[in-house]
Amino acid sequence: MVQKNNKAARAAQYILLVVLTITTLLPLIWMLSASLKLSTEVFTSPIRWIPETFHWENYAQIWQKVDFGRFTWNSAKLTVLVTLIQLLTCSFAAYGFTKCRFPGRDTLFLGYVATIAIPWQIFMLPQYLMMNKMHLVDSHLGYVLLSSFAAFGVFLLRQFFLGIPNELLEAARIDGLSEYGIYFRIVLPLAKPAMATLAIFTFVNVWNDFMGPMIYFNTESNKTVPLGIRMFVGQYSTDYQLIMAASVLSLIPVLVMYIFCQKYFVQGVATSGLKG
Repeated sequence: MVQKNNKAARAAQYILLVVLTITTLLPLIWMLSASLKLSTEVFTSPIRWIPETFHWENYAQIWQKVDFGRFTWNSAKLTVLVTLIQLLTCSFAAYGFTKCRFPGRDTLFLGYVATIAIPWQIFMLPQYLMMNKMHLVDSHLGYVLLSSFAAFGVFLLRQFFLGIPNELLEAARIDGLSEYGIYFRIVLPLAKPAMATLAIFTFVNVWNDFMGPMIYFNTESNKTVPLGIRMFVGQYSTDYQLIMAASVLSLIPVLVMYIFCQKYFVQGVATSGLKG
């Protein structure tokens, strides 16, 4: 009886997981299906999940109607730069807040992490005014500088660094290794799971960011993929099939990034909250 109950419970769990997975994937499946239809077929009722005719030319038209190649390059450049810079700044700050002792360390950390609770809309205008005075509006440099620091990334990495034994670092100091040597040669190699987790979060946030580029970029040559997708929305008509095709293409880098870092991502999420 116990074995039967266990099998029934396990079967119910699998069924629930399958239902949740299908429910989660349905919008993505509809988006892929709509990207291969004509504009008049996108919102037909009932939904036709498999188009009668696959219109692959939709994926060619998005490169012809707008400068989608330029937008993709801009998004890729900004995403890679911001991700690398955040990995450096967040890990360096997390190491200081965790393994270095100085007066007011914990108070400073709490004050810094408390900024996570402040909505971006509150300091959006002061940031814009500051960038405008520095003549960095409508430039990729200004956007990169604004995105170079993240309190969430510092918090995430600090939680992971707490699990690194202090005895290991003390032994390295006794052997004559400097703080920078300990950071680069010991802490960073051990923090690969947490670094991969932060890399995925940062990559996805910057790649999908719409509000930031919309506010700071005015010229078309500086715009990113989300702004490029919006250009298919016209005043009197909207090319939904092209929007869906562009959205499908914009998902590919995120999926590749996640697949590449999946192993470390799961490990990083599981271990970064063990101590705190």
